[in-house]
Amino acid sequence: MQMIRSSRVGAATENGMMTPGLVDAIGATGAILTTLCWVPQALKIIRERETRAISLPGTTLCVLGVLLWLIYGLAIVDGPLIGSSIVTFAMTATILVLKIRHG
Repeated sequence: MQMIRSSRVGAATENGMMTPGLVDAIGATGAILTTLCWVPQALKIIRERETRAISLPGTTLCVLGVLLWLIYGLAIVDGPLIGSSIVTFAMTATILVLKIRHG
């Protein structure tokens, strides 16, 4: 079975635009920030049980999108993408369940 790799990363590193370490650092930083951005929202909803201001269609699309990123990360065996997707999926899915439960 052959691993699938993104050609964009290869082109950026092959042309000397970025080192592989820099590419990994950018990816890891992006993963951390986009994962952490859900923590305040999830904690507020869990604490207050108030979800009126949260969009059900938007949250549903976000959960599905993160699930697809997780599947993609598993397909290309990308640890940071898998890890951040699992955590983000857990938080956004929790928000979605609370939105459905509390309206």
